[in-house]
Amino acid sequence: MKLKICGISDIKTLQYLTNHPFPPTYIGFIVNYPKSKRFVELKALKDLLKIDKKKSYYVAVLVKPDTKILEEIKDLPFDYYQLYDCSPEEVKKIKNNYNKKVITALTVESKKDFENYQNYNDVTDIFLFDSKGYEKSMSFDHKLIENKKINKEIMLAGNIQIDDKLENYKKIADIIDISGGLETSGLKDISKIEIFLKKIKELNDAA
Repeated sequence: MKLKICGISDIKTLQYLTNHPFPPTYIGFIVNYPKSKRFVELKALKDLLKIDKKKSYYVAVLVKPDTKILEEIKDLPFDYYQLYDCSPEEVKKIKNNYNKKVITALTVESKKDFENYQNYNDVTDIFLFDSKGYEKSMSFDHKLIENKKINKEIMLAGNIQIDDKLENYKKIADIIDISGGLETSGLKDISKIEIFLKKIKELNDAA
């Protein structure tokens, strides 16, 4: 089970993650969605990304990005673009123009929402199934994606909490995406991050 920690916005937390003996596989930054309290302005983002990612991949979280923001970040050291609200054609164009791997984020409330993934199968590297809440830390019914045969890695988000049973997620996903569950009073909490990184390591060591 791999881990993505999302919504990183400060240097202290990022240094903690990149220097950790078992860091998250993916580290996410909110690049163009100011409604999120975890949004990072471009200048601050550039400063953050000067920190060596070491063993992790950097992910730009983008909600229907326009050409302006894509051009502004094209030289930053992102490995993946996580795209919300983009058509398959838009995903393909972004992937080809900027030579990035793509996490296609699909918000799920119904079986029909889930089945929409089939339209993106040829243009995505990883599927992220998330709740409709965006920045609001909402959940969705994970039964909608249980036992589905998808030939891409599956990332799972949507109000994942530090004390959740990770074994349950392992049955349906390859990667867990957590953000608010590792916060206290709206800020990333190093002690919670440490607990969660250890839980992921223990889960993987037991496999």
